[in-house]
This record gives sequence, C-alpha cells and structure tokens, in this order.
Amino acid sequence: MNMQSVPHSGGHMNHSAAAMSSSGEVPEELEEAENPAFDVGSTAIIKADHMQGMDGAEATISGAFDTTVYTVSYTPTTGGEPVEDHKWVIHEELADPGEAPLEPGDEAIMDATHMEGMEGAVATIDSAEQTTVYMVNFVTTDTGEEVQNHKWVTESELSPVE
Repeated sequence: MNMQSVPHSGGHMNHSAAAMSSSGEVPEELEEAENPAFDVGSTAIIKADHMQGMDGAEATISGAFDTTVYTVSYTPTTGGEPVEDHKWVIHEELADPGEAPLEPGDEAIMDATHMEGMEGAVATIDSAEQTTVYMVNFVTTDTGEEVQNHKWVTESELSPVE
C-alpha cells in the first residue's frame, strides 16, 4: 500500500512518518540553546528508536533548545493502552508545571501534541534531565519517508556524522 500520496488527516497512523512530522512551532517560553553540540542546519546521526525508521537516520537539526526533558507515563485522552516511559516531553509542554525540574512521581497535565491523545492527559514523570533538546528533519531508514520537525531528540541520542 503506497502511503506517500495520502495526506495526513490526523487519523490513527500513530507511528507513521506523517505522525512524526510537526509544524515546527515550539512553546514561546522555550529558550534556544546558546552553545548546542549540534548547530541548527548541521547534520547528525540519530541513535534513538522512539519510532520505526529513526535509528541510524541522518538528521538535519532544525532547532536546538535548553530545557528540562522528561520521560512520562500517561493514559491517552483518546482511550487505549497506557503509555509507559514516553520519550520526550519538555517542561514547556506541561500546563502550569511550576519550577523545573519536576521529580519522578510528580504529575502534570500535558499541552504536547506529538501523539494523539497526549494533549490534556495527566503525565506521571518517570525521569527528568536538564539538557539540550533538538528538533530534527530526517528520512526514515525503512520506508524513505521525509519527517519534518520531529520533537524531540536529546543530545545523547545524536552522534556526529563520520
């Protein structure tokens, strides 16, 4: 089945490349990184498998921001199975979270829209890390689909292009 000509309509293709792409909008209060390890416009290799076709893909950095990044567990507002240890939600994507960092076990409402059923869901913080997060463009290694402005990849999930 050829998916490339199908426009993304917000359907139930949760882990497709279309679902991984975003407009590139970021929360207003998010601070751009002053000295990111990977500059905007540079390339890096993704060493993360949040989604199929991501690990080993060559990414172009489309944004770099300093923030607190969390892994979270939540039950989607759209129903379905609880999601455990989702990577990543940033502090600025939580509704009125207070001071960063939140501690594991803390709960917060998510404003994030990376995944269906995320916005408005109560997140339980699993881990917190102060780091640089990146928004990236890449082509999936499995289907060759273009992904625009994927949020988020952390510095430790990127490696220099050899």
